[in-house]
This record gives sequence, structure tokens and C-alpha cells, in this order.
Amino acid sequence: MVGNLNFPQFSCSFRLFSKPKDDQDINNFRSHSFSQDSFNSSFSSSRSSLPSSISTLLPPQQTTLHHHSLFTIHPNSSHILSLTLAGNHLYTGSSNSHIHRWPRHTTSDDDEFVSVRCSSAVKCLQMLSDDVVVSGHQDHRIRVWKISEMGIKIVASLPTLKDRLSKVLFAKNYVTIRRHKKLIWIHHNDAVSSLAVSGDKSLIYSGSWDRSFKVWRSSDFKCLESVTNAHDDAINAIVLSGEGFVYTGSADKKIKVWRFNQRNRKHDLIDSLVHHKSTVNALAYDDNLSVLISGACSGVMIASERNFSGGGHMAVVGALMGHRKAILCVRIVGELVCSGSADKTVRLWRRVVGKSYSCLGVLEGHGGPVKCLAVAAENDSDGDGDGDGDGREYMVYSGGLDGDIRAWKVWVPLAMEKASMANVDG
Repeated sequence: MVGNLNFPQFSCSFRLFSKPKDDQDINNFRSHSFSQDSFNSSFSSSRSSLPSSISTLLPPQQTTLHHHSLFTIHPNSSHILSLTLAGNHLYTGSSNSHIHRWPRHTTSDDDEFVSVRCSSAVKCLQMLSDDVVVSGHQDHRIRVWKISEMGIKIVASLPTLKDRLSKVLFAKNYVTIRRHKKLIWIHHNDAVSSLAVSGDKSLIYSGSWDRSFKVWRSSDFKCLESVTNAHDDAINAIVLSGEGFVYTGSADKKIKVWRFNQRNRKHDLIDSLVHHKSTVNALAYDDNLSVLISGACSGVMIASERNFSGGGHMAVVGALMGHRKAILCVRIVGELVCSGSADKTVRLWRRVVGKSYSCLGVLEGHGGPVKCLAVAAENDSDGDGDGDGDGREYMVYSGGLDGDIRAWKVWVPLAMEKASMANVDG
């Protein structure tokens, strides 16, 4: 145990745990071998969850991934629902209505810990800038926070009072949300489940269980557009591409693609992707490869690539199978894809020959479903201990419904990266 660190000024505490005592003699990375047998069993159980039109991946060859469990944080909250990174800090949102800022590394000063209590569970977090974080909540609201040396201070709650007052007197601004009940269209009327920020930071997108997504201007937080009934069921995920496309994933099993129409200043539906046979929980987009990764309740992830030759917006290039329960979160950093699941594990994937993806390894340790992930690429390194030559390091942070935040350092051998990139180029 590294120790118990108390922060009475924020009435919160966390504990950092190093590796088990039996492992203390091993100062280098732990080498994790991903066996063919373990993949085959989960591969067979997941295959039936795929639409018949989608071809599955062949089981990958056995690979070795080097990883090291750095620490575990116990922030005394019931569930960790959201994670995001900014600089040297990790921001977490919890079901007991707290936003915490933690130092990303245990060597950081203790006074970098900051905490603020909200009025509702924090479903999602996004950084608008290094010192501004946006949060989506169970109470249907979106909140904007300013981070400073004095702590975290709320600067806006969306929709803003000014925005509401400008529309409340006009009947045309009201929409029916259920029988005998109307609400101004700028309001979400169910939990805000996902947030996304445009590349130029000028727009904030919010997806909700009320089946709509909304667009907010970051300069004054005015609601510019609401796409009501965007799906037939709750929206669970929203991501943006550098080309300006908006992707929404829903409990209606569909992924929809939207594009802003300059003429009518509205988002138009471009395509509807029916790739899954169960609820779509998570989306991640890679601008470098124009690839969308989607995760569903079946435990299957599907990789789709931009189809520039016509015949649909996206073309499926493969399925990522190995998780035994629902996929709850997906992140892409560089060529590394990370997924968290209700099976309590984090899996790491890599693009290989034929545009498909191979599982490199499994991170275990959570006592409950892995609800959220944050990933950062570190500098290239010379390896550590049992590493074979040069490689690339990644920091992987996971938040679980067990209330824990876990941090791993992952080392991918450079030889593996070169082989993968050569296969992609070929």
C-alpha cells in the first residue's frame, strides 16, 4: 500500500495501491500472453450476436502485451460513470454527483486533487479546453465548469436562463414530450448520456435518453439546434469526425450518420447503419483511418470504414470479439483501440492485415463492469525490463461500477507496430 491520502478541505479521500506484495520483486512490466484457447471460447459465444451480413474475424495468433498496474484509486463513490483527461490531470464523474480532479501520476503533488459536488449523477464528461470541463447529468442538464487554482467553479447550466427566457413566451418553441406535457425544445427531458466537442471547440453536442441530440454554441452556450426523435430509443453515444459527420448510437440498435446542411442550418440524416442486433452503447471514431468502432450489449464491437466509392456511407471491415458481456465504452488513441465491458475487463486491440483487428491483451482487476475509459499515448521508449527493444507506451485509465479507478501503463513493442502498419499499407 502506498498510503491513505486525506483531503479534508474537500471531504473526500482516496487510496493508492501498488502491485500485490508478491509482485514487488518484479520492477518491470508484466508480460501478458493472450492465449488462442481463451479467445476461441468467447469468440464462439459472441458469433451468434452478429448480423448474418457481417463476416467475423479469424482468431488472432498468440501475441504478448507488456503491461503494469500502476495504482488504484478508491474515491468513496458508488459508481464511476465518466472519465476524461486534460494535461496532467484525470477528471472523473460519479453516480453520487461528484466531479473529481486527480493527478494522473502518483508522483504529483497532493494538492492537485480537487473535488466539487453537483446536484445529479455525472453521466459524461468532455474537455472544452484545458481549464473548462463540460458535464452531462442524470437530471437532464448540462453544466460547464471552470478549473482554477481555487478549485472547480460552475460557470453555466444549459440551457441557460437567458436562452430559456428568450423562448418561453412563444408557443412555437414548445414541443410535446409526453401526453399533456410540453417543454421548450432547448431542454433535454431525460438523462444526458453523451457529449462531444467539435474540433475547433466552437460547438458542443449532447445526446440524451430522450432520443434527441442538441447542438450548443460554446461562446455563449446558446442552443442552436435540437434534432428531436433522432432515434426510436435512447441515444447512448455521440461522436464527431474531422470531416464534420455526427454519429449517434442508440438502444434502437442503430447507428445514424448526420451532416450539417449549410442551406437550412440543420443536421440532415445521411445514413442509418444496422450493424448490431442489440443496443449500441459506445462509439469511437479514428480520423486518421476514417474508421468507426461501435460496441453493443451483445459483447461484440464492429469496425466500419468510410466508403468513398459509393454504396453507403460506411462499409464494415470486421468484428472485434472476445468480451463475454456488454461493451460499455470504447476509446481509440493512435492505432490502439481500448474497450471496457460488463465482464469487468478492459481489452486492447490492434489493426492487422486485411483491415481487421486483433486482441493484444486483457487488463483485469475491476470487481464490477468497466463503465468508462481514458487513454493517452506516452513518449516512445526503450522498453522496461522484459520489453524486447523499442516500443510505445500508453496510459490506460478505467472507471468501474465497483467504484474504483485503475491505471495501467501498457507497452507495445515497436516490432508489432511496424508489422501492423506494414499490413495496413499493404
